[in-house]
Amino acid sequence: MSIDKKNNSGLPIDLVYGPQNNSNNPTEMPGEFPYTRGVKKDMYRGRLWTMRQYAGFSTAEASNERYHYLLNQGTTGLSVAFDLPTQIGYDSDHPMSEGEVGKVGVAIDSLADMEILFKGIQLQDVTTSMTINATASTLLAMYVALAKKQGADLSRIGGTIQNDILKEYAARGTYIYPVRPSMRLITDIFEWCSSELPRWNTISISGYHIREAGSTAVQELAFTLANGKAYVEAAKKKGLDVNVFGKRLSFFFNAHNDFFEEAAKFRAARRIWAKIMKDMGATNPDAMMLRFHTQTGGSTLTAQQPENNIARVTIQALSAVLGGTQSLHTNGYDEALNLPTEKAARIALRTQQIIAHESGATSTVDPLAGSYYVEHLTDTLESEAMKLIQHIQEMGGSVAAVEAGWMQEQIARSSYEAQKSIESGEQIVVGVNAFTTNETETMPSFKINDSIRVQQSEKIAQLKASRDSKKLEQFIKKLSEAANTDANLMPYILDCVEAYATLGEIADILRNKFGEYQG
Repeated sequence: MSIDKKNNSGLPIDLVYGPQNNSNNPTEMPGEFPYTRGVKKDMYRGRLWTMRQYAGFSTAEASNERYHYLLNQGTTGLSVAFDLPTQIGYDSDHPMSEGEVGKVGVAIDSLADMEILFKGIQLQDVTTSMTINATASTLLAMYVALAKKQGADLSRIGGTIQNDILKEYAARGTYIYPVRPSMRLITDIFEWCSSELPRWNTISISGYHIREAGSTAVQELAFTLANGKAYVEAAKKKGLDVNVFGKRLSFFFNAHNDFFEEAAKFRAARRIWAKIMKDMGATNPDAMMLRFHTQTGGSTLTAQQPENNIARVTIQALSAVLGGTQSLHTNGYDEALNLPTEKAARIALRTQQIIAHESGATSTVDPLAGSYYVEHLTDTLESEAMKLIQHIQEMGGSVAAVEAGWMQEQIARSSYEAQKSIESGEQIVVGVNAFTTNETETMPSFKINDSIRVQQSEKIAQLKASRDSKKLEQFIKKLSEAANTDANLMPYILDCVEAYATLGEIADILRNKFGEYQG
């Protein structure tokens, strides 16, 4: 007698699947609405996904060196990690920054740091993804200011800012302002980029951090797409054209170890989003296509027997490729212990390259299509996610669900149940609660020391002594006044950035006007 089996989302798994499990056998082809099978007819036969390696640490100088290394090793796009003070709007010399400068990402205090970060890299020739949310408007302004200094054609500048504040309140915590003024900043970016930076992806609606906080795959899917719907609704209220800004929306998903559930999740995401956008008035196919970046699951990595993480990352990356990702980051095997060493980053990149060029996974489009199990999972994930999305809509949408704490509570509950299953041994984690060893392994470490804060503070002091203070005061005053109106704030923030205002100075202006979120 077979034992009942469930996957990580708690969905029952039959012993075997057949035609009886597929009530809906779609005949659609890749590149056709609702894009279950992919957003392009030829997918990777036409163009491989963008191979990004998320990197940023210490100073702009150190991170610039890593970017050049990664580009020389074959990455096809950059992905910037910012340190915690940068993410929450504090300069490196602020008391709140002590102990955190340069630790989980690069410290960027002003345009001067951005100039160093991309030294020797022409922004017109590379796409850049920036994982930044509360201070996204300021970091984007710095990037644009640098592009202008390089003489770039802004209509050709491509990249993405995460700019997804709702998941910060629900799962991650790097917020500054209350929900509604934060939504204003996001729609300001949508509006400004549509005319000034037409190739820029103005938001990367992130399920990654929702999953890292402990959600199931179903919750990751539902909460992410519900948040996406909230951003579309906010932009439409501002009078923006869904067929214009909708083309520049992108998504960011997690890839965990349940290979088939993850691949089916990506397929279901495209189908759900296409239907949502169509219902919200989109008629342009590009505005209905869900394009997404994937990162392998950081929370799945183990400090015990860390080399096992190479296998985990490979499985996760393959699920993303077979699920049709447009961009991919693979984690270093040592990231449960420290920032990835150069060797670990290289192995992670080589994993993508082997999948792309040796596995055969890219030879045909959506090779899992028609699998009784995968098609059943795709349908089930869609159905279960839609139940949650409908519940969120009945609550008044994602903003209301976040403000009520409902989304946070659901994630916390799932995280608790997952941890219980690991501790009980019901869920096996190789090397942690099964197949363990008594050997003590030594790994090369990559740590950031606290002297980085001293270096950054000295840079800030020099900057403030050399910039045109009177000119800057005029721009700061204009930004402060504009924050009291309905004006788009991006031009004012860009003026401040180009006058070498620090990130913290700009954030403080908006703190004074908007207040701070009290979770």
